[in-house]
Amino acid sequence: MLKSSKWDAIILRRTGLRYKNSITDKKMIPMKDKIGYGSGNFSTGVINQVVGTYLVFYCTAILGIPGSLIGTALSLSIIWDALTDPFMGYFSDITKSERFGRRHQYIIFGSIGMAVANFFLWNIDPDMPLTFKFSAIVLLIILIKTFSTVYVTPYTALGAELSKDYDERTEIQSVKTVFFLLGLAFVSVFGMYVFFRPSLQFPSGQLNPLSYRTMGVFSSLITVTFAMYCHFTTRKYIPTLRENIQKDNPRLTVRELFGEFRRIFGNLNFRALSFSYMFNNIASALIANMGLHVFTYTFFLTSQQIAIVVGVQFAVSIVSQPVWYKISERFDKKPAVMMGVFISIASCLLFAFLVAIREEARGSVLYFIPFAVLAGFGTSGLYTIPLSMMADVIDLDELNTGKRSEGSYYGFLTMFYKLSQSITLFIIGWILDLVRFNPDLDFQMESTVIIIGLVIGIGSAVSFVASFLSLKAYGLNKMSVIEIQKKTKTN
Repeated sequence: MLKSSKWDAIILRRTGLRYKNSITDKKMIPMKDKIGYGSGNFSTGVINQVVGTYLVFYCTAILGIPGSLIGTALSLSIIWDALTDPFMGYFSDITKSERFGRRHQYIIFGSIGMAVANFFLWNIDPDMPLTFKFSAIVLLIILIKTFSTVYVTPYTALGAELSKDYDERTEIQSVKTVFFLLGLAFVSVFGMYVFFRPSLQFPSGQLNPLSYRTMGVFSSLITVTFAMYCHFTTRKYIPTLRENIQKDNPRLTVRELFGEFRRIFGNLNFRALSFSYMFNNIASALIANMGLHVFTYTFFLTSQQIAIVVGVQFAVSIVSQPVWYKISERFDKKPAVMMGVFISIASCLLFAFLVAIREEARGSVLYFIPFAVLAGFGTSGLYTIPLSMMADVIDLDELNTGKRSEGSYYGFLTMFYKLSQSITLFIIGWILDLVRFNPDLDFQMESTVIIIGLVIGIGSAVSFVASFLSLKAYGLNKMSVIEIQKKTKTN
């Protein structure tokens, strides 16, 4: 994993690791520490899902802000978020802290900032003038995105540093994905059942303004709690991880950053993987940000029924993580991702079929269970394996450059998919206005509900096809990565 040093002895005594300084040794990180690291992704899942699932609906249906304004605001905030990722990744790579190493101080600071901004986001008075409401939304969402960058980019890079074993990397990402999905499920399933319960005044619980305030308090507390647990569990590795700190004195300048960008983007495997990951996330953005509209207005599902559909999807994603780990181990990572993409395409086409038979499917949750199972299983591998593959790409870069740049690579990776999400959200906002979505109406026009349903079904399928085509250019496999690591070790 890392070269032997006096710090390895400390780690061995504290954790009982059976590390033999061999790149092919397995199970170098105890499962309890993988769980500790992965728990930090629960915070990411909670914040992502709170904003991704509820914000567009909250702003249009509760605050009465036009969809085009919200789409524009979210688009601009994600552009800001995307552009700051490479800076944060590079800044994390060159950080030199005796106490916190390269990553851990940002886990603390970023999680607290996310929690505070998230709390205020869901406490905006619906009776405020439109200008004030919109200004508050813009400010708070930019703050959330900024602190999210501070937290997520170094946290993700930390996961790539913990092991050099080809398969163990996937296992670490699998545990991390389970917590991410649990975070998503907590917001979408537990949130729907607990925070958005129907009442006499609000038969559709998602239309109750007070529910969003309660959700904001709980989601903020949980974000900080799990981030702190991750920090305290993994800080024991800081002494060993310090060996990845660059020995020279690089500076955080625009010139250095663009030099890093040219080097990273020149890596063919990075381009193939990052574009595939980007298109996967476009599909996720369509479902996450328009799903509540479609389930509510196209299919007339209650908050409890929506929670069942989403709950099944997340449950399948979580329990199938070990399956995808075994598939990846058996067939290698690239074929496993392609299999996940094909299954995800099938789920999208099934959703489009449900839109076509919406009269029969309306109000009945059973029609959506097959979709939830297919989508949950297909996307489960897409959450995990690409991030493991990026660690392999970084090995090749280390062979060519002599340094580890996890922060920069993951920063640029997230930049690409966030820029694509920004465009997607911008389009969603304008689509809601163009199809004449009216939050004051209990029943939308038939043309409105058909179009927004097909945007999810057909639009997501097209995005997954683009992901598959992008991934074809990726050229690394297990044997090539092991050979790369051997050459790096001897250099």
